[in-house]
Amino acid sequence: MKDKTQLAKYLRYTARTILLIITALVFVFSLLSGSEEYGGGIKGILKNSPNALPWLLLFVFIYVAWKWELVGGAIVALMGVFTVFFFHSYRFPIVFFVISVPLIILGSFFIASWYLTREQPAT
Repeated sequence: MKDKTQLAKYLRYTARTILLIITALVFVFSLLSGSEEYGGGIKGILKNSPNALPWLLLFVFIYVAWKWELVGGAIVALMGVFTVFFFHSYRFPIVFFVISVPLIILGSFFIASWYLTREQPAT
């Protein structure tokens, strides 16, 4: 039982850390890239902010996964699938392997962590 708890803790903290790093980097990139087309500076960033909304939403999903691992993990994994079809990441291998695949895997980490720590029925 202790091994399961340690593995669950490792999966949980790994998923949280990597997801926060990926989300922060992609959020900042999506916020800043293209802001020069709108004149740069704060005004350009504000006009370009709709590009960052999906990644801001991912911060919310990470919070949900932090509180409820099963639900949040499923949402994060589904967001990874969402990026494949709606952002067409399958066309660009680097985007596919840097954005979509980690979201699916890390969402699965949350689900596995929930599974390992749920109450086992007495036998």
